[in-house]
Amino acid sequence: MNQHTADHDNAGALEWHRVADADQLPEGRVTTVTAGRKTLALVHFDGRYAAMDNRCPHQGGPLGEGSIEKGVDGQCWLRCPWHGWDFDPLTGKPPGGHEDTGQEMFAVEIRADGLYVGVPPEPPHQRTATDVIAETMVNWGLKRVFGMVGHSNLGLADAFRLQEEAGNLSYIGIRHEGAASFACSGYAKLTGKPAACLSIAGPGATNMMTGLWDAKVDRAPVIACPGQVQVQVFSPFAFQDIDLMSAFAPVGAFNQLVLHATNYAEIASLAMKTAIVERDVSVLIFPDDAQTLPAPEMKAGAPNGRLAAPRMTAAEDVVDAALDRINAARRPLIIVGYGAREAMDAVVDLAEDLNCPVLTTFKAKGQIPDTHPLAGGVLGRSGTPVASWFMNECDLIIAIGSSFSHHTGIEPSKPIVQIDMDRMHLGKGHPVALPVWGEIGETLALMRRVKRGRGAGVNQRKEIAERWAIWRAEKQDRLGDDRGRGISAAALFEAMTRVVPADAVMPVDVGNNTYSFGRYFEPCGQRILMSGYLGSIGFGFPAAMGAWAATQDFKEYRGRKVVSVSGDGGFGQYAMEFTTAVHYGMDITHVLMNNAELGKISKEQRAGEWPVWQTALTNPDFAEFARSCGGMGMRVTDKADLERALKEAIAHDGPALVEVVTDAELV
Repeated sequence: MNQHTADHDNAGALEWHRVADADQLPEGRVTTVTAGRKTLALVHFDGRYAAMDNRCPHQGGPLGEGSIEKGVDGQCWLRCPWHGWDFDPLTGKPPGGHEDTGQEMFAVEIRADGLYVGVPPEPPHQRTATDVIAETMVNWGLKRVFGMVGHSNLGLADAFRLQEEAGNLSYIGIRHEGAASFACSGYAKLTGKPAACLSIAGPGATNMMTGLWDAKVDRAPVIACPGQVQVQVFSPFAFQDIDLMSAFAPVGAFNQLVLHATNYAEIASLAMKTAIVERDVSVLIFPDDAQTLPAPEMKAGAPNGRLAAPRMTAAEDVVDAALDRINAARRPLIIVGYGAREAMDAVVDLAEDLNCPVLTTFKAKGQIPDTHPLAGGVLGRSGTPVASWFMNECDLIIAIGSSFSHHTGIEPSKPIVQIDMDRMHLGKGHPVALPVWGEIGETLALMRRVKRGRGAGVNQRKEIAERWAIWRAEKQDRLGDDRGRGISAAALFEAMTRVVPADAVMPVDVGNNTYSFGRYFEPCGQRILMSGYLGSIGFGFPAAMGAWAATQDFKEYRGRKVVSVSGDGGFGQYAMEFTTAVHYGMDITHVLMNNAELGKISKEQRAGEWPVWQTALTNPDFAEFARSCGGMGMRVTDKADLERALKEAIAHDGPALVEVVTDAELV
């Protein structure tokens, strides 16, 4: 045993780690090695070995990536690759250095089986600012983080690592930060609970923006945690430094920098509370040098005493006025939006009292199963003729939790009683006959308590059944459509209606695939997630990852299959996330409609009498791609094989992709 270098007095107290083969590092070279958790620069110079702290004291440059060069003074120096700072290769001292300056050195031994470096035992972890923030987020209910660990978020990442090791949360490393924020959005839309997305500064942070906007406009709570450059180099010219406060200002209902004098527990509590209460996006920006500030005594924040029960009833006189209108109507109609998703039992109770149809907005598809005798399907551009017929024939619309988007097309000339907890949604776009402000479940419960006898309303159940019979006969007729260019959307979604489990969670993307899904798929209990107001292509598969994570984090979703849908254009945006699903063993079945085209755009060009231009796509064999990633991949070109392929994929325990070659015109 030959010990060449040792700055530590008590070598016996060191922990020794094998870092390289004895002949691995040529003479005159330096490399980076790891001893335990310590990263070192290992030097072979002048027949001797030395190991020193890898971080240059200037800006943390990696000395192990440097080189040994001869200076103008004839002396050989280990030169930092970033800015050229020099150090003695064997002592770590700078030119003209004194005994108390230079790099920390570590003992090196040459043993029979290789080079060993001795490092002191790992000191106890010192609680940091980001530890306080991560603990606070966990106390407020954070269970899941999606992100990419990188150079400007390492302190925060380590705080999340400690929480994961303690069993308090789970982390998923993604391939693109946009997928992280979309996954958080899907997670939050399913559960109503926030997830967090992690990125580095600069491009990592900006990559998250689309998914954050998707969450914001659909009222889904998400926490964004971008790293940032060190405070001392904030400027328009620092590497990867952009003004993140300004960049995130429009999307973040809460948007703050974590700085040296910040109350870490309070800022994290406010971020979590804003996301939960406002159902919005909170942003905490973490400069690199603020992430590891000591905070040994600061107590983590918690929600105790800071959240009121989310119950708010409408005024009784307003409820009475609403009931007067409802009782006087002969053909009332209920239209429910996404905002009513937690109160559907009360909505259905009201419909059954009125014997009237319940239509949904596209974003609310599935909130009442199409198999229910009062269900009227989706209203609007992605809807069914069943829904359109009843809106035309009604004499009163009861709009519940609907934001009156143009996509839905609720007829403004009809008298409307609107119930919503968001006052800005009441009478949105045009006046309504009676706006009712209150939490939907509480308001409908009050309506039941004070309900008076119905007038001479029509029992519309028979008409609902008749209209469904007409539409289903037409859908059956469309199953025969075949131009020899691929399977029709009607055939695909007819097969999916038969085989997708009733309790499945179904994220869907944007494009013709989504319109066809809204028109042809008949939900019987599935929970459907979509990019509603933003309508962002690429949402489907990352949201499926978020939904899968929710099935692991919440017992009420445990065991539910995730079956997502996209076109080739949407899946192509985040295709490499299929490797993420494989890496974490996500039980996701993804149905991919491949028509080699941005079909919705082609359709819009034709509708506007534009020539179809630049919408064709060159695709791989997606099924083969899925298999190359380590998952299941199946390709379907004949509608006779649809049911078998879908069943096999759904039964598979892990990521599965069913590529269906479809006809862009048969939508």
